Amino acid sequence: MSARQLLPKTTNVLALRKSSTPHKPVYHDVVLEERPLAPLKQGQVLVKLGTVAFNHRDVWIRMGQYPGLAFGSVLGADGAGTVVASADAADSLLQKRVFLVPMRGWESHPDAPESTFAILGGGSVVPLGTFAQYVVVERDQVVLTPDHLDDEHAAAWPLGGLTAWRAAVVNAQVEKGDNILITGIGGGVALLAMQICLARGATVYVTSGSEEKIRKAISLGAKAGVNYKAEDWPAQLGRMLKANGGETSSALISAVIDSGGGDIMGRVTKILKNGGRVVVYGMTASPKVTFTMREVLKNQRLIGSTMGSHKDLIDATAFLAAHRIVPVVSHILDGGLEAAEEGFELLKRGEQFGKVVLRVDSLRSSAVGHLAKL
Repeated sequence: MSARQLLPKTTNVLALRKSSTPHKPVYHDVVLEERPLAPLKQGQVLVKLGTVAFNHRDVWIRMGQYPGLAFGSVLGADGAGTVVASADAADSLLQKRVFLVPMRGWESHPDAPESTFAILGGGSVVPLGTFAQYVVVERDQVVLTPDHLDDEHAAAWPLGGLTAWRAAVVNAQVEKGDNILITGIGGGVALLAMQICLARGATVYVTSGSEEKIRKAISLGAKAGVNYKAEDWPAQLGRMLKANGGETSSALISAVIDSGGGDIMGRVTKILKNGGRVVVYGMTASPKVTFTMREVLKNQRLIGSTMGSHKDLIDATAFLAAHRIVPVVSHILDGGLEAAEEGFELLKRGEQFGKVVLRVDSLRSSAVGHLAKL
């Protein structure tokens, strides 16, 4: 490895710390710290992160509502940048743009993780988070960034893209000609699922509590949408399906990709075809999903879906590149790691349409002292 002496010895990171003052509800601190960078071992590379992305998981960790959180750990699961050093001086990854694999424990099994599954950032199982200027990581845990994406949009892809791919392609088995319902449009996963389904030739319907988000989704290719705050939203959607498909099977939903949970099965059963799938990747409405004999008799299936495997991520990224899909980014924040609190607040308010990303490479961030509470 050439110019080893020019490599940074330390990196600024955003670390999770137990709240220094009582909060009700709980909301833990995020602290900007300077930490040493470990020497590179065989098979490892040093990535200079250009951009990182926020996930709702980061907010839930600060609220103490996520299992396995670890104080002192670095937050963040999504990040994109450039490989600036390697233990192998001839490494083909040197100076290549990459994004980090956002989880560990699931390599290729088609059904579930082979070992303990863990997501990067904020936990104890994987001692790595992306909210940093530099990270040392195994070279097989980065993926080349598709040429059509800049770092801002590459950072918006990994966790959300993997979750969307697993839900839409592996579990919902979306194909050309299907009618697909995606609930809660506006979130990063829901939007990526919509983009993937559209690229596969499906007709996409959406729900949201915001008319503006529905309009934006339609502008991106959705057929139509309904406001889930209306008690009769399933009936409204049924009328839209009949208007577009008549009285044939094309007037029914083939699969639902859902982030809410609760009574989603009961709400959609009349407009979901026999044998149709409801794939639930989140439970923002309720931690339980109701499943009755009515759905059993219709052979309707309820499928849980959590992120995906390393292989799924490779497959999804190849599809992203082939179809030149650009993840929807709601906000790009400048100011380096010091400006991260704005990203947390945006997610707490829930006003974003797409991902919130933060540019790491900033003079403000590099000039911060050893310890600064955000």
